[in-house]
Amino acid sequence: FQLMVCGQPGRGSDAMLRLRRLSRTVILPMAYVTLRQLAVAPTSSRSFSSIPRGGEVERAQRAADERTSSTAPPTIFDKIISREIPASVVHEDDECLAFDDVNPEAPVHILVIPKIRGRLTQLSKGSEDDKALLGHLLYVAGQIGREKCPEGFRIVINDGKQGAQSVYHLHVHILGGRQMTWPPG
Repeated sequence: FQLMVCGQPGRGSDAMLRLRRLSRTVILPMAYVTLRQLAVAPTSSRSFSSIPRGGEVERAQRAADERTSSTAPPTIFDKIISREIPASVVHEDDECLAFDDVNPEAPVHILVIPKIRGRLTQLSKGSEDDKALLGHLLYVAGQIGREKCPEGFRIVINDGKQGAQSVYHLHVHILGGRQMTWPPG
Protein backbone atom coordinates (compact mmCIF):
# COMPACT_ATOMS: atom_id res chain seq x y z
CA PHE A 1 0.00 0.00 0.00
CA GLN A 2 1.38 3.36 -0.93
CA LEU A 3 -0.20 6.46 0.56
CA MET A 4 0.38 9.71 -1.27
CA VAL A 5 -1.07 12.93 0.03
CA CYS A 6 -0.92 15.41 -2.83
CA GLY A 7 0.14 18.91 -1.94
CA GLN A 8 1.41 17.95 1.50
CA PRO A 9 4.98 16.64 1.15
CA GLY A 10 6.01 14.13 3.77
CA ARG A 11 2.57 13.92 5.38
CA GLY A 12 1.99 10.33 4.23
CA SER A 13 5.50 8.87 4.59
CA ASP A 14 5.01 7.21 8.02
CA ALA A 15 1.72 5.68 6.97
CA MET A 16 3.25 4.56 3.68
CA LEU A 17 5.99 2.64 5.49
CA ARG A 18 3.50 0.97 7.87
CA LEU A 19 1.08 0.00 5.14
CA ARG A 20 3.47 -1.00 2.36
CA ARG A 21 2.31 -4.64 2.51
CA LEU A 22 -1.01 -3.86 0.85
CA SER A 23 -1.21 -3.76 -2.91
CA ARG A 24 -2.91 -0.61 -4.15
CA THR A 25 -2.07 3.06 -4.39
CA VAL A 26 -4.41 5.73 -3.07
CA ILE A 27 -3.95 9.37 -4.02
CA LEU A 28 -5.64 11.80 -1.66
CA PRO A 29 -5.85 15.43 -2.79
CA MET A 30 -5.26 17.63 0.25
CA ALA A 31 -7.34 15.34 2.45
CA TYR A 32 -6.92 14.00 5.96
CA VAL A 33 -7.87 10.34 6.11
CA THR A 34 -7.38 8.25 9.22
CA LEU A 35 -5.87 4.78 9.06
CA ARG A 36 -9.17 3.47 10.41
CA GLN A 37 -10.97 4.82 7.34
CA LEU A 38 -8.41 3.21 5.04
CA ALA A 39 -8.62 -0.15 6.83
CA VAL A 40 -12.22 -0.80 5.76
CA ALA A 41 -12.20 -3.70 3.30
CA PRO A 42 -15.03 -4.70 0.98
CA THR A 43 -16.94 -7.79 2.02
CA SER A 44 -18.46 -8.44 -1.39
CA SER A 45 -17.38 -8.41 -5.00
CA ARG A 46 -18.84 -4.91 -5.52
CA SER A 47 -16.24 -2.19 -5.30
CA PHE A 48 -16.83 0.87 -3.15
CA SER A 49 -14.93 3.80 -1.81
CA SER A 50 -14.10 3.96 1.89
CA ILE A 51 -12.18 7.18 1.36
CA PRO A 52 -13.95 10.55 1.39
CA ARG A 53 -14.16 11.98 -2.11
CA GLY A 54 -14.38 15.62 -3.03
CA GLY A 55 -16.01 14.72 -6.35
CA GLU A 56 -19.43 14.01 -4.87
CA VAL A 57 -19.45 17.31 -2.99
CA GLU A 58 -18.35 19.16 -6.13
CA ARG A 59 -21.11 17.45 -8.17
CA ALA A 60 -23.64 18.41 -5.49
CA GLN A 61 -22.56 22.04 -5.53
CA ARG A 62 -22.75 22.18 -9.34
CA ALA A 63 -26.19 20.53 -9.30
CA ALA A 64 -27.47 23.07 -6.75
CA ASP A 65 -26.11 25.99 -8.78
CA GLU A 66 -27.49 24.71 -12.12
CA ARG A 67 -31.02 23.65 -11.18
CA THR A 68 -34.19 25.66 -11.13
CA SER A 69 -37.30 24.04 -9.72
CA SER A 70 -39.65 25.07 -12.51
CA THR A 71 -37.40 24.35 -15.48
CA ALA A 72 -35.35 21.40 -14.22
CA PRO A 73 -34.80 18.84 -16.98
CA PRO A 74 -35.46 15.14 -16.29
CA THR A 75 -32.97 13.74 -13.79
CA ILE A 76 -31.07 10.50 -14.17
CA PHE A 77 -33.67 9.02 -11.79
CA ASP A 78 -36.52 10.12 -14.05
CA LYS A 79 -34.74 8.31 -16.88
CA ILE A 80 -34.35 5.17 -14.76
CA ILE A 81 -38.06 5.25 -13.90
CA SER A 82 -38.98 5.60 -17.60
CA ARG A 83 -36.49 2.81 -18.43
CA GLU A 84 -34.42 5.08 -20.68
CA ILE A 85 -31.44 4.12 -18.50
CA PRO A 86 -31.10 0.54 -17.20
CA ALA A 87 -30.82 -0.16 -13.49
CA SER A 88 -30.56 -3.20 -11.25
CA VAL A 89 -34.03 -2.95 -9.67
CA VAL A 90 -34.39 -4.33 -6.15
CA HIS A 91 -37.99 -3.26 -5.46
CA GLU A 92 -40.82 -1.61 -7.34
CA ASP A 93 -44.37 -0.71 -6.38
CA ASP A 94 -46.90 1.94 -7.41
CA GLU A 95 -45.13 4.72 -5.46
CA CYS A 96 -41.41 3.99 -5.51
CA LEU A 97 -38.50 2.27 -7.18
CA ALA A 98 -35.38 0.89 -5.46
CA PHE A 99 -32.20 -0.01 -7.32
CA ASP A 100 -28.47 -0.56 -6.77
CA ASP A 101 -26.39 2.62 -6.79
CA VAL A 102 -24.00 2.66 -9.76
CA ASN A 103 -21.27 4.24 -7.58
CA PRO A 104 -21.59 2.24 -4.35
CA GLU A 105 -20.03 3.57 -1.16
CA ALA A 106 -20.57 0.27 0.67
CA PRO A 107 -21.01 -3.39 -0.32
CA VAL A 108 -24.76 -2.74 -0.19
CA HIS A 109 -25.79 0.67 -1.54
CA ILE A 110 -29.37 0.92 -2.74
CA LEU A 111 -31.40 4.01 -3.62
CA VAL A 112 -35.15 4.32 -3.01
CA ILE A 113 -36.87 7.04 -5.05
CA PRO A 114 -40.45 8.20 -5.53
CA LYS A 115 -41.72 7.39 -9.02
CA ILE A 116 -43.03 10.92 -9.44
CA ARG A 117 -40.52 13.67 -8.66
CA GLY A 118 -42.95 16.61 -8.73
CA ARG A 119 -41.97 19.36 -6.32
CA LEU A 120 -40.45 16.82 -3.90
CA THR A 121 -36.90 17.29 -5.13
CA GLN A 122 -35.56 17.56 -1.57
CA LEU A 123 -36.72 16.37 1.84
CA SER A 124 -36.89 20.01 2.94
CA LYS A 125 -39.42 20.69 0.17
CA GLY A 126 -41.86 18.17 1.64
CA SER A 127 -45.28 19.31 2.79
CA GLU A 128 -48.17 17.90 4.81
CA ASP A 129 -49.42 16.28 1.59
CA ASP A 130 -46.16 14.30 1.25
CA LYS A 131 -46.25 12.58 4.66
CA ALA A 132 -47.66 9.29 3.33
CA LEU A 133 -45.13 9.09 0.49
CA LEU A 134 -42.21 9.99 2.77
CA GLY A 135 -43.32 7.34 5.27
CA HIS A 136 -43.63 4.80 2.46
CA LEU A 137 -40.10 5.53 1.19
CA LEU A 138 -38.67 4.99 4.69
CA TYR A 139 -40.77 1.87 5.23
CA VAL A 140 -39.53 0.35 1.96
CA ALA A 141 -35.93 1.35 2.80
CA GLY A 142 -36.28 -0.39 6.17
CA GLN A 143 -37.65 -3.56 4.59
CA ILE A 144 -34.85 -3.69 2.02
CA GLY A 145 -32.23 -2.89 4.67
CA ARG A 146 -33.49 -5.68 6.93
CA GLU A 147 -33.37 -8.17 4.04
CA LYS A 148 -30.01 -7.16 2.52
CA CYS A 149 -28.16 -6.16 5.72
CA PRO A 150 -29.38 -8.29 8.64
CA GLU A 151 -26.53 -7.03 10.87
CA GLY A 152 -27.55 -3.39 10.41
CA PHE A 153 -27.56 -0.58 7.89
CA ARG A 154 -27.60 3.18 7.54
CA ILE A 155 -30.28 5.36 5.94
CA VAL A 156 -29.11 8.67 4.42
CA ILE A 157 -31.04 11.47 2.74
CA ASN A 158 -28.85 14.27 1.40
CA ASP A 159 -30.63 17.63 1.22
CA GLY A 160 -29.43 20.67 -0.67
CA LYS A 161 -26.03 22.06 -1.49
CA GLN A 162 -24.43 21.71 1.95
CA GLY A 163 -26.04 18.28 2.36
CA ALA A 164 -24.15 17.16 -0.79
CA GLN A 165 -27.31 16.38 -2.76
CA SER A 166 -26.15 15.76 -6.33
CA VAL A 167 -29.48 14.71 -7.93
CA TYR A 168 -32.53 16.89 -7.28
CA HIS A 169 -35.02 14.05 -7.13
CA LEU A 170 -35.57 12.97 -3.52
CA HIS A 171 -33.75 9.71 -2.83
CA VAL A 172 -33.07 7.56 0.20
CA HIS A 173 -29.70 5.78 0.43
CA ILE A 174 -29.51 2.36 2.12
CA LEU A 175 -25.88 1.62 3.05
CA GLY A 176 -24.67 -1.59 4.66
CA GLY A 177 -22.68 -4.77 4.39
CA ARG A 178 -19.82 -3.39 6.50
CA GLN A 179 -19.29 -1.59 9.79
CA MET A 180 -20.34 2.04 9.44
CA THR A 181 -18.24 4.69 11.18
CA TRP A 182 -19.26 7.85 13.03
CA PRO A 183 -19.36 10.71 12.38
CA PRO A 184 -20.37 10.08 8.77
CA GLY A 185 -18.81 13.19 7.27
